[in-house]
Amino acid sequence: MLREVTAVRYVNPLRTGGSVPGVVEADDLGTYVLKFTGSAQGVKALVAEIVVGELARRLGLRFPELVLAHFDPAVAVDEPHQEVQDLLHASAGLNLGMDFLPGAVDFTPDIAESFPLDPLEAGRIVWLDALTVNVDRTVHSSNLMVWPTFGTAPPRLWLIDHGAALVFHHRWEGAEPAKAYDFKHHALGGYGPDTRAADAELAPKVTEELLREVVALVPDAWLTDFATPDEARDAYVAYLLARARASAAWLPTDFPSRDELAAADARRAAAMEKGRPAWLKRVPDLHGKPGAEQDWSVHLG
Repeated sequence: MLREVTAVRYVNPLRTGGSVPGVVEADDLGTYVLKFTGSAQGVKALVAEIVVGELARRLGLRFPELVLAHFDPAVAVDEPHQEVQDLLHASAGLNLGMDFLPGAVDFTPDIAESFPLDPLEAGRIVWLDALTVNVDRTVHSSNLMVWPTFGTAPPRLWLIDHGAALVFHHRWEGAEPAKAYDFKHHALGGYGPDTRAADAELAPKVTEELLREVVALVPDAWLTDFATPDEARDAYVAYLLARARASAAWLPTDFPSRDELAAADARRAAAMEKGRPAWLKRVPDLHGKPGAEQDWSVHLG
């Protein structure tokens, strides 16, 4: 089972994502990024966080520890923003915490230009994303962190934020285990991911026993799609097991290079700019000097 902690201090909200998670300190002296049940994404995002994150850990990928965190909105009484307060009050009770990685930085395109990564490691991450149908690890939103290690060892990549994975559980009746995963803008596509080697290594490890171990970690109250939580767990196990066995049908093997991605982005930006009305491109700057103009495409693009 996941460890349970109680939040004793609300530090601050994180506004980098739509769910507005918060950094909290807990009674075990740990610091966690708390994902709230009251967020717009709902509890299915938390189910995906547990299933994909704990599956990643068991497959040997780096992923922060998850805990079940009891949260009382009273610990955040000093939070000044009403919309955050509304979220916190809607999330009283059990939520999901992810171990905070102090000093970690986002894996951005700028970092990717010089960050060394073995094609097999890149392939393992892409393979996991393809297995779990994760649509939210893109070049511009990697959901990867670079965390320094101790001593002379180089920084390592850590996976975070899998709430957008398991897209099939939003519509079970249309779930197709063999559906292709064509994700050319994956954050690690420029590393030439060796997904074939990753598939040979990881697919045999995704057993029914392993999947049952992972889905057993999800609280019953968050499994609401079926008559009972056990039926829901059976559905997750059946889908992911069938998908692992059908990897030949969905395995991504062709990724554009960084230069090709940059060129595609440039063409897309040029096309958007070409279609932008002239009045939107340049309007008078009413706050500047007389006659001055401001390029609003920077602010509105």
